[in-house]
Amino acid sequence: MQVAEEMSMNIIEELNGNIGNIALKLRGFIRDQVASFKKKGVVIGVSGGIDSSVILTLCVQELGKENVYGLLLPEEESAPSSKVLGAEICESLGVSYEEVPISPILRSLNIYNKKEKILKRICPEYDARIHKTSLVLPDFLNTGLLNVPYICLVNNGETVGKYRLKATDYLELIGLQGVKQRSRMLVQYMYAETMNYAVCGTTNKTETVLGQFVKYGDGGVDLEPLADCYKVQVYALGKLLNVNEEIIKRPPSADTWSHYTTDEEFYWRMPIQIMDQLLYAQEHRLSLQVIEKSTGLSRETIEKAQRHINRIKDTTEYIRAAPPVCYINR
Repeated sequence: MQVAEEMSMNIIEELNGNIGNIALKLRGFIRDQVASFKKKGVVIGVSGGIDSSVILTLCVQELGKENVYGLLLPEEESAPSSKVLGAEICESLGVSYEEVPISPILRSLNIYNKKEKILKRICPEYDARIHKTSLVLPDFLNTGLLNVPYICLVNNGETVGKYRLKATDYLELIGLQGVKQRSRMLVQYMYAETMNYAVCGTTNKTETVLGQFVKYGDGGVDLEPLADCYKVQVYALGKLLNVNEEIIKRPPSADTWSHYTTDEEFYWRMPIQIMDQLLYAQEHRLSLQVIEKSTGLSRETIEKAQRHINRIKDTTEYIRAAPPVCYINR
């Protein structure tokens, strides 16, 4: 890329400049992969979020509504809007769907009780009858590299307590939360194999690059159409495909905490428009001057953010990697 051309670049415009062709490529990928697997259609876990809504729409356009099956997989701590919005988009596209609550699976593994014991140990005032909880990290743009997770107690929409987590507590909670995504995938494969369908994933490139998925949970699928689409591109696809505006405006979330916790609050620690520009700049080795101009961030903040991103990539490398194999017969 010429220097003058690079300096005039707006990264968001660069990402979203060819969104119509991206949609066509995704449809072709879905068609080809389902055919190569010799499957009749796809099963999709529909969350009421932008990723699953875009995938659902693309699959219907390419495979036909009769070859797409939606699963709503709520649990006790899911936001009620997830089920409502998920059902609405299935119905608007004419897709057959079913609600399969995963709470019985989680209760059988004692997940809720174990989680409550940890929360009471961390937050003495915690009362499940009045408090909702969320796991958050400090906003990167205001706090820099500080990376300490907190449990927030929320009552009637207001934070009434904030407790710093020890590493052991954090790992224990993450281990319990991951069971939710793995339980959802278990149900999806049960339906997919019964119907001779493939399980279609909804993880986007931002999540893939940052390791923002659960191994053998939302990462354990047959095909992953959005894995080369940054989150801002998924939003652009949503607008192109006329996805419900309420879904487009809904903050993205794993939806596994009783208080709806956005990915910006816990994982990205900055607005997604900033995160995706930084990731794109890393991928294409754009200069600091271009990043400064496009993001409006200072050079110092950009350099800190890049270190933050590199640290996330390093610590989540094992999530993206295939299981190592010991080859003995070569």
